[in-house]
Amino acid sequence: MTRPLLLAFVASAGAMVSFYLLLTVVPLYATSTGAGDVGAGLVTGTLMLSTVLAELAIPRLAARFGQRSVLLAGLLLLGAPALLLLVATGLPAILLVCFVRGLGFAVTVVLGSALVAELAPAQRRGEALGLYGVVVGIPGIIGLPVGVWLVDRVGYPSVFVLSTLAALAGLAAATGLPGRRAEPEQPLGMLAGLRNPALTRPATAFAGVALASGIVVTFLPSVLTDASVNLIAFALLAQAVTTPLTRWWAGRYLDRHPDTPLLAYGVVVSASGVAILAVTGHPVTVVVGMLLFGAGFGVAQCASLTGMLRQVSTAGYGTVSAVWNLAFDAGIGLGAAGFGLVAAGTGYPAALGITVLVMLSALAALPRRRQPAPRP
Repeated sequence: MTRPLLLAFVASAGAMVSFYLLLTVVPLYATSTGAGDVGAGLVTGTLMLSTVLAELAIPRLAARFGQRSVLLAGLLLLGAPALLLLVATGLPAILLVCFVRGLGFAVTVVLGSALVAELAPAQRRGEALGLYGVVVGIPGIIGLPVGVWLVDRVGYPSVFVLSTLAALAGLAAATGLPGRRAEPEQPLGMLAGLRNPALTRPATAFAGVALASGIVVTFLPSVLTDASVNLIAFALLAQAVTTPLTRWWAGRYLDRHPDTPLLAYGVVVSASGVAILAVTGHPVTVVVGMLLFGAGFGVAQCASLTGMLRQVSTAGYGTVSAVWNLAFDAGIGLGAAGFGLVAAGTGYPAALGITVLVMLSALAALPRRRQPAPRP
């Protein structure tokens, strides 16, 4: 573990704590100001919309101004606007804060993984990216419930300030990252990245799993109408814990077995978890389904990103990270939005079955492995 790599981890962890602390809290805050359920939905939608839009521009900005400078700006955009929520009581002001914070969040997720890939030793890059998954996954496990818990005990203002401090702690760590270096070759542009099948094919396969993630996180309480709140919470926790752990394992495994089609295996395992949720609501099978989905999701995350990075030089890492994060965020958004429309006409079990088919059909995007020629 080198010092620059450790600083990159700390910067990313600070950003994720800042993000997850407010991910549920700000919609609650909007509701408390009279925005209602529609306003709460607009809060999250605005945050993710600006995230996706910003991800398209980050590789070019990083190439022009350097990764460290852009990352510092991103951490500032993520953290500082949270203080404006201390005085923002109307929905337009809250949405503006969310839009700006989404820009900062996009910077941190794109450059976070790109920096880790660049700073890690080549022979241990998969493990480093897997560990990065743990670093950014733990704040999600802890931050979401802790944010709501803190609001109930210390109020919204204290949580807004804490979110800002977390981002500023990440910013302080990022100041110690290496400065801009001259690139040996021209960075890969975003348009070129989106036109490159070696990048878009694994991104498409991964997007199918991300789509299911948006569905599971959003609709699991609705799907399991007869289940207890404790079962739903435990099932979500099981998935949230399993995903970063298998992401780390996948990275270590791919360093030693780089030619293994681990992405395809991850998609199949995650799809099997969703299939279990579609056919049964028994407490044991629900937890097993969520464990399988979480395990496949973590493997697919690491295998897709690691495989995409192998297709480019160091100068293309930022673009690879942007394309991968686009697949991630767009998949989650489309899954959450589209599933509700499908389920309204088919019911939840059938809609989950359709989700499984979509996930498996995304495997068609992956190139077929060449079979070795038979010996004469």
